[in-house]
Amino acid sequence: MQKIKEYVGAHQQRFLDELFELLRYPSVSADPAYAADVRATAEFIAQKLRDAGADRVEVCATAGHPIVYGEKIIGSDKPTVLVYGHYDVQPPDPLELWETPPFEPTVRDGKVFARGACDDKGQFYMHIKAFELMQATGTLACNIKFMIEGEEEVGSDNLGTFVKANKDRLAADVVLISDTAMISLETPSLETGLRGLSYLEVEVTGPNRDLHSGVYGGAVANPITTLAKMIASLHDEHNRITIPGFYDDVAELSDAERQALNQAPFVEAEYKADLGIRALWGEKGFTTVERTGIRPTLELNGIWGGYIGKGAKTVLPSKAYAKISMRLVPNQDSNKITALFARHFEAIAPDYVSVKITPHHGGQPAVTPTDSAAYRAAEKAIEEAFGKKPIPTRGGGSIPIVSLFEKELGLKTVLMGFGLDSDNLHSPNEKYDIANYFKGIETIPLFHKYFAELS
Repeated sequence: MQKIKEYVGAHQQRFLDELFELLRYPSVSADPAYAADVRATAEFIAQKLRDAGADRVEVCATAGHPIVYGEKIIGSDKPTVLVYGHYDVQPPDPLELWETPPFEPTVRDGKVFARGACDDKGQFYMHIKAFELMQATGTLACNIKFMIEGEEEVGSDNLGTFVKANKDRLAADVVLISDTAMISLETPSLETGLRGLSYLEVEVTGPNRDLHSGVYGGAVANPITTLAKMIASLHDEHNRITIPGFYDDVAELSDAERQALNQAPFVEAEYKADLGIRALWGEKGFTTVERTGIRPTLELNGIWGGYIGKGAKTVLPSKAYAKISMRLVPNQDSNKITALFARHFEAIAPDYVSVKITPHHGGQPAVTPTDSAAYRAAEKAIEEAFGKKPIPTRGGGSIPIVSLFEKELGLKTVLMGFGLDSDNLHSPNEKYDIANYFKGIETIPLFHKYFAELS
């Protein structure tokens, strides 16, 4: 551990400077206008892998944005770790809510603020710097492979094709991902499960054109009003989702499992104060920790229609739209839930509107075993680096490729994230604590050390 700390200390400013350079690339995968920037980001990462000592580094073309691959094989008798991360980021909008420009990293109070700071540039880049450290100090204990993609924020549409075509190249013993959160530096944790995802868009159409709201109001149904009522009906008075069959496959935890999950520190007053809300909301009969980890949800991610420009325009719109995401728990199937939603939403549409449903992307929920050599290696690494054993938690977010890796490569995943729930992921003023960044670089080499020993 002392050798690790000395190397990090000696190169601390360079490690930060390189992260800031990476954060300046506006690698927004959702917007074609940023395609050249996304490609430039991939080239930057490839060069940093080469600089760190990786072999066979390649920027691999896909039907969408490229995947960066690199490896270091030190022996056929050594276990192999496949490191996954993503270099694409969410759109920075709304720009006016950022205190500083989203692609100009700025340090305030020991935190770096920028789009992608935590999700996932700061977190995957820790692995490249940890690899450099292990190479430079002669402590690399495992074979290591890197696969850093550029489409995670838009559903990883082309990753499956790449994985299926490169099974031999990606052969490993475990996948290691840092794209999740821990409770805090004072209370480290390891995520043992992720929720799945079904994401879709709905379009509700009334009249065949926008109408004058004075001439036609009261005689023709307003699609925005209709959509709002349909969405409101998707939860009952106990905040349970009303789609028939939605809960049929939900895996229920035992009382002992729920009790263990609720051992994670949680102060409701602090939680509400951080979010600026007066009261919490959620499915009746479950704690906040359970609602965000082991229960499925349905959220409205965006809604629009009619006139939203400056001033007034008295219009009865022809169409209304919404984007809806559902987070899924073990045993629920993304494709099945998408079909259930579509069937129900069409059924509740009144005769005076028509409905169009467009699925965007999804992914299956995943649970990682806590009795594997890889999990125990992560546990030991965190305990040594932080001075205390990590608490196992369930993550509320989704990383659909976890189930893909298990299906196509036969690999389980260790989720060793160093972000915080308060890092404003997908929001303005995203940040990553500099202390967490360096603590990750210190901890990752210990994982490789212990995984080699336990394997």
